[in-house]
Amino acid sequence: MAKVISVSNQKGGVGKTTTAVNLSAAIGMSDKKVLLIDLDPQGNATSGLGFNKKEIEHSSYDVLKNNVPVKQVVLNTKFKNLDLIPSHINLAGFDAGISLFSGKENMLKNQLNTIKDNYDYIFIDCPPSLGIITINAFCASNSIIIPMQCEYYALEGLSQLINTIKVVKRHHNFNLDIESILMTMCDTRLNLTKQVMDEVEKNFPGKVFKTVIPRSVRICESPGFGEPAVYFDTHNRASKAYLELCQEIINKK
Repeated sequence: MAKVISVSNQKGGVGKTTTAVNLSAAIGMSDKKVLLIDLDPQGNATSGLGFNKKEIEHSSYDVLKNNVPVKQVVLNTKFKNLDLIPSHINLAGFDAGISLFSGKENMLKNQLNTIKDNYDYIFIDCPPSLGIITINAFCASNSIIIPMQCEYYALEGLSQLINTIKVVKRHHNFNLDIESILMTMCDTRLNLTKQVMDEVEKNFPGKVFKTVIPRSVRICESPGFGEPAVYFDTHNRASKAYLELCQEIINKK
């Protein structure tokens, strides 16, 4: 049965989608069957895997809002062992439209239970918020990866995310845990990078990945070509870092 991992941080611009896309692709390269679920209304994970969002017939919005069976929404990608449930801009208004539904926090979990046996890993690219979409992801997940930028504001807002995780764990998903914090956009030439990493390690001992993701122009270019960076430029240092992260996660399962 698949291990379900949410990639989440309500602070934007921390490499959340980049991590979800490249980690999913890297684990697929390692002969593991992977499903990536795009729950971000921006749909960057969808376009980052080469799909035209305007041509998508069914999306994660239909799974949550219209109860379309998840098997009808899964798309095969051109990348090894990697499937996708795409996103749609309508997710942007989902919180307001779903607020009165009972059992709203378990809609995604109930759907994923029908396909979990088909995959080794399911990754969920969460929106940069802590609304009902993210709560659905947390309720459906075994653990959460938290990407954080190597800058002084990295810890800003993290306490709110941790509190949300605790609430979901207490009331809805007892088995939910933090997989680890992932330091992204690191420039090892700066003393600031080491200072921030030391601060995060001090506050979250044993919950920080050994792998760090360096800054890279190539990793920013790859979405424009509809490819994960680990395919677009396998020898790039950020791509190599995601491949190392892949092995770190596989070894933890």
